[in-house]
Amino acid sequence: MTQIKTITFACENSSQLASFWAEAMEGDRRDLPSYIDPEVVNLPGEGPDLLFKEMPKGTQRDLPIHIDLTVEDRELTVKRFCDLGASVRETKTETYGPNTETWTIMEDPEGNGFCVTEQ
Repeated sequence: MTQIKTITFACENSSQLASFWAEAMEGDRRDLPSYIDPEVVNLPGEGPDLLFKEMPKGTQRDLPIHIDLTVEDRELTVKRFCDLGASVRETKTETYGPNTETWTIMEDPEGNGFCVTEQ
């Protein structure tokens, strides 16, 4: 079986971005020895850890990562993420047959894109 162990973010300020995602995802920053420069956030439950490494990334249009999050209350979560330093690009609603889905496209403090939708 293949599983995702870590999702890596290229970033300019690994400490700041790790703090944002730790708060946003209710995770914990992992204590690492000082000679290890990436920052790691352990997420609650099972699933991959988030690793933040200071290194160049692609253009803003060609980001190396995008995360889709599902939550119980999209509007409340979007507000909480904005309070933590994220910004909203736009909110979209689409209908697929009998199903309608609304999601908000956001950027973390360094411009990495992610979406928030309801379960």
